[in-house]
Amino acid sequence: MDDQQRVRRWLETAVAEARAGLAEGGIPVGAALYAADGTLLGRGRNRRVQDGDPSTHAETAAFRAAGRQRSYRGTTMVTTLSPCWYCSGLVRQFGISRVVIGEAETYHGGHDWLAEHGVDVVLLDDPACVAMMRDFVGTHPAVWNEDIGDE
Repeated sequence: MDDQQRVRRWLETAVAEARAGLAEGGIPVGAALYAADGTLLGRGRNRRVQDGDPSTHAETAAFRAAGRQRSYRGTTMVTTLSPCWYCSGLVRQFGISRVVIGEAETYHGGHDWLAEHGVDVVLLDDPACVAMMRDFVGTHPAVWNEDIGDE
C-alpha cells in the first residue's frame, strides 16, 4: 500500500468521527492520531456542542485519546478540516510531524503556518469532507461562527 492509499484510509477514520459528531448534534470535524508505524493511537471528534466545552476540538480529542506518549515525533494527525490556530498550536507544541487534511476549502486554518515551521502538510481536497462542512455551515452558521471564533 502506498502512502496516498494509507492516508486516505486514515482519513476514513476521521470522517467516521465527524459523522458521529454530526449525528450527536455537534460540529462535523473528526481527527485521528497515528504512530509512525501506522498504529492508531487515538481518535476523536469536535464535542464543543455536546460537552459545552470550547476546548474539545477534534484534534485535541484525538490527542487526549492517544494518551501520554514519550514523543510525538513521527506521528501523523489526520483531520477532516484544516486545523484552527488552537489545534495548530497543539501540533507544534508536541512536535507532531505530519498533518493530513481532508479539506481546507470551507475553512483555511493554520496549516500554512505549520508547513512554514517544518510540519509535513498533506492536503487531500476530499469532496466528501467539503460537502459535509458546507452543508453544516449552511444549516448552522451561528454554531459554526462560534466554533471558529467569528461571532
